[in-house]
Amino acid sequence: MFLFRKALDLPTAAEALPGRPGAIATAERHFVNGHPLKGPYPGGLEQAVFAAGCFWGVERKFWQQPGVYVTAAVYIAGHTPNPTYEEVCSGRTGHTEGVLVVYDPKVVSFPALVKLFFEAHDPTQGMRQGNDVGTQYRSGIYVDDAACLAQAEAAKAAYAPVLKGAGFGPVTTEVAPPGPVYFAEGYHQQYLAKNPAGYCGIGGTGVSCPVGTGVAAQ
Repeated sequence: MFLFRKALDLPTAAEALPGRPGAIATAERHFVNGHPLKGPYPGGLEQAVFAAGCFWGVERKFWQQPGVYVTAAVYIAGHTPNPTYEEVCSGRTGHTEGVLVVYDPKVVSFPALVKLFFEAHDPTQGMRQGNDVGTQYRSGIYVDDAACLAQAEAAKAAYAPVLKGAGFGPVTTEVAPPGPVYFAEGYHQQYLAKNPAGYCGIGGTGVSCPVGTGVAAQ
């Protein structure tokens, strides 16, 4: 889409595009399960955002997981308020393409989601994922809860030597509180459900991540 070489350095807040005060339009409901994309969500659910490359394929990984109530393609960890897809792709907003995951911790644990995340992509590739190159494809886990942040950091630390033993480089995944989360345009939401033959650029390393149990403790 863009003819210039993409920058692989994140912009500072002063360098970032100005954005806009109002949210861009998105879908109202999840295309697969009909749940409200922006909520309100039922009580007892928890949220996290995972970035693992192009959000089309990443989102499908998570909506297929039992215990996940809703997923959404979002822009996260940048400076520009209410960015558009084209702005994010320019590398001048600082955002990465993420997937908001709203889940029931009684059905699926946060460590299980982290395991799914790590095994769905290559978290050692820095500012790219496969053939997708740019700052918006960097790996990240973004969650408010302090215990979940600690679990994500522990999983990252546990996975790093396993990947190194398999010949991979250092894990470059960001682990941080989410900050502002901006919903992507409607056509990005559940893209691969609407376009089953559409592009999916993510692929795992084939190396098992030694965390997560799949089902939360009852």
